[in-house]
Amino acid sequence: MTQLDDRPTTAAPTEIPDPATTWLAAFEDALTARDVDRAAGLFAATSFWRDLIAFTWNIATVESPDGVADLLSATLDRVDPSGFRLTEPAATEDGVTTAWFEFETAVGRGRGLVRIVDEDGPKAWTFLTTLHELKGHEEPRGARRPMGAEHGANRERVTWLERREAQDAALGVDTQPYVLVVGGGQGGIALGARLRQLGVPALVIDKHPRPGDQWRNRYKSLCLHDPVWYDHLPYLKFPDNWPVFAPKDKVGDWLEFYTRVMEVPYWSSTIATKATYDDETGEWTVHLERDGKPLVLKPTHLVMATGMSGKPNLPDLPGMDVFRGEQHHSSQHPGPDAYAGKRVVVIGSNNSAFDICGALWETGADVTMVQRSSTHIVKSDTLMDIGLGDLYSERALASGVTTEKADLIFASLPYRIMHEFQIPLYDRMRERDRDFYDRMEAAGFDLDWGDDGSGLFMKYLRRGSGYYIDVGAAELVANGDVRLAKGQVDHLTETSVVLDDGTELPADLVVYATGYGSMNGWAADLISQEVADRVGKVWGLGSDTAKDPGPWEGEQRNMWKPTQQENLWFHGGNLHQSRHYSLYLALQLKARHAGIDTPVHRLQEVHHLG
Repeated sequence: MTQLDDRPTTAAPTEIPDPATTWLAAFEDALTARDVDRAAGLFAATSFWRDLIAFTWNIATVESPDGVADLLSATLDRVDPSGFRLTEPAATEDGVTTAWFEFETAVGRGRGLVRIVDEDGPKAWTFLTTLHELKGHEEPRGARRPMGAEHGANRERVTWLERREAQDAALGVDTQPYVLVVGGGQGGIALGARLRQLGVPALVIDKHPRPGDQWRNRYKSLCLHDPVWYDHLPYLKFPDNWPVFAPKDKVGDWLEFYTRVMEVPYWSSTIATKATYDDETGEWTVHLERDGKPLVLKPTHLVMATGMSGKPNLPDLPGMDVFRGEQHHSSQHPGPDAYAGKRVVVIGSNNSAFDICGALWETGADVTMVQRSSTHIVKSDTLMDIGLGDLYSERALASGVTTEKADLIFASLPYRIMHEFQIPLYDRMRERDRDFYDRMEAAGFDLDWGDDGSGLFMKYLRRGSGYYIDVGAAELVANGDVRLAKGQVDHLTETSVVLDDGTELPADLVVYATGYGSMNGWAADLISQEVADRVGKVWGLGSDTAKDPGPWEGEQRNMWKPTQQENLWFHGGNLHQSRHYSLYLALQLKARHAGIDTPVHRLQEVHHLG
């Protein structure tokens, strides 16, 4: 008989928890104990916590353990977070452990992403928390989807079509929208779809006759400069045979189709003319013209979804009143067809200016671009490969990075340090396309890479201007097919544009590709200058770079979150932002509609254009 006791024994190997599991357990333990100092001590000396409404009912970033302590001191008892757990194995690379997790709060369920470094033990470097649904108010998706069919016999049966027609007929007459969204482009439509799924009575209005006309009515060469993987709308993605860069009319048709199939309550040919807010009732009074007929609505919340770029900046130049040719802002440019053989001067050197110059040249116009300040240019294929390829591409999808996961990865990078990740990418782009940039400079074109070399994305986030994604028109400037003039416009004569150095540019058409102002300009027009001033600057980070004056905010100012004007919100941005941030704005509005307490931590401070 074998004596088992005589055998040498070996202890079972001890499984060492990964840093993310250890960190999440310690973090939850500190939160459960309401030990703010211990929880804050789990963050590195240089660290960032970005919260998308889960803790703060705001979109806010705090920095360092002190910032974490401040956030938790204000929110911990109310939020009562729990259930932190990994949703997939953590990954460690170059000393940083990245982990996806989920958690719960008193009122909802959240998702997040943490990056952990070793600083005398595992410490959080970046920490993202997002709320993705409210308990008891989950969207009817998946296993909760509606039946649709009503089986059985019922003499009181109401069909889907009859129910929809009754709802449409009652809206604005017998029932008031809880939320009125002014602007029915991609931003308003995406938010309308979110609110519809959450059961929030909402209405999207737009001045155009059909959804998508915002795209159809632009110059005919316009197409998306961002690739398809970056541009999906909520719930319903573009089909997998959709073009990488969708032409404007195809985008317009998709928006119209989307509005119909997602059952977005949408009024076309409707203009909001005046809005006032009653502090006592907490209600807006909004005067409309629908198909030319006056109408008054009484929503609780008003969302301005009139475009991130705000109101067109049309310069006031001496001689504009005497110029005998045609002149218009780029947003009103009808396309090139009427200008074959004409002399055209385009004032500006960013996206719209290049697109318009290229289309005019193709039609046979004699085109001159006036560059007033330097422009950042990146070639489209290079941007897709180096700038977006790891997150939004077929390559990303093949490696398991879905659009939803890419959105959260992008959101998890704090704006304070995002430029540090962008600079090496744009260094690579500059090197790859060095010959192109040399030819542009030889043509006299002034190039830049942003104030700190961080390129297009940071320019977009900071100021929303100053760049061109080159889809071919830059070559026309490089080889001289489109003439280049540089300087400020001094005045117009009856037949020309005169620059400040005396250069005279004969013109039959002047296109002012001169950009846009802050979105609060729409609030000034619709509500009052007092309200616009109370809200302050919309967009920008406060980076103290060109056209983004400080102080530092660390988030897009006044976008997708509460403002200093009660029940007034701003929504928009590119298709990616309209998709991603519409969720958090919709959840904020749903919570208020459901009567959930929504105390806002760190309400947006007021900053004005500098």
